[in-house]
This record gives sequence, structure tokens and C-alpha cells, in this order.
Amino acid sequence: MPFLIIKNGRVIDPATKRDKVGDVFIADGKIAPSLTAAQRKSAQVIDARGLVVCPGLVDIHVHFREPGQTHKENILTGSQAAAAGGFTTVVCMPNTSPVADNAGTIELINNAARKAAVHVYPTGCITVGMKGQQLAPHGSLKKAGVVAITDDGLCVESNQLMRNAVEYAKMFDLPVLDHCQDESLTKGAVMNEGTVSTRLGLKGWPHAAEDIIVARNIILSAYSGAHIHMQHISSAMSVELVRRAKRDGINVTAEATPHHIALTEEALGTYDTHFKMNPPLRTEKDRQAIIAGLRDGTLDCIGTDHAPHSPDEKDREFDFAPNGITGLETALPVCLDVLVKQNKFKLPFVIDLMTRKAANLLKLPAGTLAPGAVADVCIFDPNETWLYDAKKGFSKSLNSPWSGRKLTGRVKATIVAGKVVYGH
Repeated sequence: MPFLIIKNGRVIDPATKRDKVGDVFIADGKIAPSLTAAQRKSAQVIDARGLVVCPGLVDIHVHFREPGQTHKENILTGSQAAAAGGFTTVVCMPNTSPVADNAGTIELINNAARKAAVHVYPTGCITVGMKGQQLAPHGSLKKAGVVAITDDGLCVESNQLMRNAVEYAKMFDLPVLDHCQDESLTKGAVMNEGTVSTRLGLKGWPHAAEDIIVARNIILSAYSGAHIHMQHISSAMSVELVRRAKRDGINVTAEATPHHIALTEEALGTYDTHFKMNPPLRTEKDRQAIIAGLRDGTLDCIGTDHAPHSPDEKDREFDFAPNGITGLETALPVCLDVLVKQNKFKLPFVIDLMTRKAANLLKLPAGTLAPGAVADVCIFDPNETWLYDAKKGFSKSLNSPWSGRKLTGRVKATIVAGKVVYGH
């Protein structure tokens, strides 16, 4: 249908400071200020009474595994999971097989993205082969359509190479997204270092491994002026480092994940590999620091770090199972529970973290219901309680710590460019 009316919902659009019950009009894939009488007659109508209507959610950190690892996920199934979670725009990481360090692989990803349920944007690698030895061709990657560069999953260990990377990326107006991990401190580590790791007999992963690289990146950003974005912050000290950097006007940003605001290292007590991730779940002190960082603007947005793995990969001894969990279908209810219900964040503030703020970090055309914007919309019931079953989800993989749990807050419809791509 070329025309769509979403009626009677609580419309929350932080970008335009709108928060009131009303209608949203869509004409030819764009948000419209209103519709003519003739257009209204032919319009599809969605009654959103009792529901929240907001911009489609934006996730700047997902792994869709295509090309090369499509037994775990592909761009189509990942995008369908995104739509089920209310996301209409996602940014996929380049640690595919082969890695996305050249224009040809980016073209392959873009071709697959044209058939996706949501808008999918690629990133390119910082270094060739993600080996941390030689810079990838950032200029040709930018020309091919990447929105940022990152070696996510690996950290560029060489300070000199990272300095060259951020200075080069700045020339092409490309943000640098960094996975902050000094691997010399984490060899063989599988969970947060502390009393819990000692009790469980598992090798510990010190938060210093993250803090050192966060500090390095802040120094390089101050030195170069380049935009460096710290991915999936997990440490209280890292939050404080970013806070001080922002006070000093340094061009750094950072994200938090739903799992790091909801869970701690205590969840690993049963050796369940669905709680094994990188960076690892840390202490309650770290969890509270991340929530405080979101509250005061130190941390800029929520990123799911959706990282699917097949059941046979996760069903192994804890030491040998891969890191990562799926997160697109559960991010909204988890954030509603932790931030709104438990920590009394205002609902528009949380929606802002998951829409406008995320989009603005990478200058994506998303995150608003302003007239003329692409009609990407999420409609959800903030009060509906439901049982999440990963086996009934859209992702190819089942590695979710929330499978089998009751969640509150459910997406009822997701609209991409004026078309309903998910409805429950």
C-alpha cells in the first residue's frame, strides 16, 4: 500500500521531541505530515491504541556472517531477526570469511543486503585480513559504501598502525570502531578475572585489557582529532576514562550492550556457554557503572553485538566454545526492563539511545519520524509479557541467554520504508 496510517499510538520521536498520543502518516515510503482525503480512503490503517510508536530501532553492531559463515546466519535471516526486534537499520561487522577488507567483498555484501528485510550497512576492515599488520584500502572501501572501519573481534595492537589508521580514516570522514582488547593480557582467558573465575576454575580476563586500549584510543583521538568509537564497553574504569575524555572535548564515543547492563559474571556459575562473550560479563560494580554511563551521556548508544553461533559450536567445554550471543530479538525488552523499570530511565531517553543517537554516530539516514524521513517505524507494547524461545525466532542460531525466559515489552509491527516487514 502506498499510504499507511498508524492511529492512536503514543508517538515518541526524540529527534523532534514528540511524545504524545496521535497518528503517524506514511506516503510512498516516507513520513508525511498528513494525507489528503483521497489518500486516506485508500490507506492501510494500523490501530496502535495502547502501543508505543517510535522510529525504527538502529543497531550499529551486528554480525550477519555473510559471506562464508552462513551456517550461523546470513544477511536475510539476520535482517529478519532484526525486524522481529523492532530494528530497521543495522550495521554489520566485517569479520566474515573472507573478511571485508576490499571493495569486492563489500559489493557482495551490498548485493545481499538489497534482499534484506531491513536496511543493512557494511563496515570495512581497518587492516588487511584483520591481521593488524597493514592498513586496508580505506579510500576504496569508502567508495564501495562502508559507513565505518573496524577490525571488530580483534584489536589493532600496534599503536603506530592504529595512529596511521585513524589519521587515514579521518581523511575519508570514516569513524573508526574499535574492539578494545589488549590480547597479551587475555591469552586463554574465558571470563572476567576475579573471585568468581577463581571459584569456577576458569582463566580470568582482567578489565585492564580493555582499559589500556580505551586509554590508548583516547590519546590517539586527542592527538589526531579522529572519531574513535569504543565498542561494547564492559568496564567501570573504561566508562570513567571515556567520561573524562568527553569532558575534555576529545572526539570519542562508546556503546553499551543489553547483556552488559543486564548480566554479571555470576551468570556463569553453571558453565553455560550462552553466557560466554567478548568482552566478558563483569561485576555488579561494572554493570552499574555502564548504566550510569548511559544515564549521563558518557556512553552514546546501545549496540547488541548480535553474534550468532551454531548449536554444535556452543555445545562444547566452556574453554573451547566461541564467544558471543544473539541479541536482536531481545534487546528492546531487556533494555526496557533494566533501564526503564529497574533504573527509572524515561522511556523517550531509552528510545533515543536505540534510534537517533545510534544513527547519528555513523551519520545514517535513520532514527526519526520527522516529515520527509524514510518511513522506518517500530510499534511495540511496553507492557506485554511473553516467553522468548530462540527456536521460534528468526535467527539461524539459538545462542541466547534469554531463551526460555519471560520478557516484558514486545514488538507488534516493524515498518521499513513504508512496508510492514514484521507483524505479531
